Amino acid sequence: MLSGKNIVLTGANSGIGLEVLKLLVEGGNKVLAVDLRTDRLKEFEGKGVTPMVRDISDKEGVDAVFAEAEKVLGKIDIFYANAGFPYFEAMNYTDWDRTRRIFDTNTISVIYSYEKFREHLAGREGRFAITVSAIGKMAMPGYALYSASKFAVQGFQQALRLELPENIGLTCLYPVATDTGFFKAAAEGKHKTIRRKPFPVQKPAHVAKAMVKGLARGKKTVNPCKLFTLAGVLFAICPPIKYIYWSLEKKKLDEFLAQPEETTPEK
Repeated sequence: MLSGKNIVLTGANSGIGLEVLKLLVEGGNKVLAVDLRTDRLKEFEGKGVTPMVRDISDKEGVDAVFAEAEKVLGKIDIFYANAGFPYFEAMNYTDWDRTRRIFDTNTISVIYSYEKFREHLAGREGRFAITVSAIGKMAMPGYALYSASKFAVQGFQQALRLELPENIGLTCLYPVATDTGFFKAAAEGKHKTIRRKPFPVQKPAHVAKAMVKGLARGKKTVNPCKLFTLAGVLFAICPPIKYIYWSLEKKKLDEFLAQPEETTPEK
């Protein structure tokens, strides 16, 4: 059990972040819980949790998070860069700003947060954590931009490990598809529903438990899905299996794209 730590957690209001927060509270940790919304964090008031509404997709947002953390926590022991979002779509459009938005949140914010955390520690011991995602190791049809943003984070953490100062630990989480609001967010703006999620799917509570245990043990990587680990070995030994898997997932994208747009009933 992780206990007695001062922690910054982004993306804390839902999904994996919310489940992680529940476990951190059980351990008596002090947490600055950051998200675009904090309506689901009210139950943690008085339990060592300070909710903060903030967009961390730009420099000003991340700077504000560190300023608030230093005010309410004093020192930060763990910074967990968990916030991120997906798109589920075909890459059949031209939109610079849409591409920039996902990289600002999923990639650049993570890198800048590490820079700020290293500066904040000033030689003290601390741990930086990232939700990378299994899709940062293997791309998926329909998630080209999300995959690209996570592949970039994967490359960052790989190189960072080769130069980390001795006082900073790094823990990376690689969840497969998780049964959260992730898929609703992925389809946002499309007026469609993702009816068949990528295989396999895990519960956020399971993923969170694995991550908190990994943080407590100082693990470098956390892989909550043993099937994905096994699949990686099988795909390397027999690549055609991977292409069969991809073809099955591509059918799910085709079905999504073929859906008629949903309409909101008039009131």
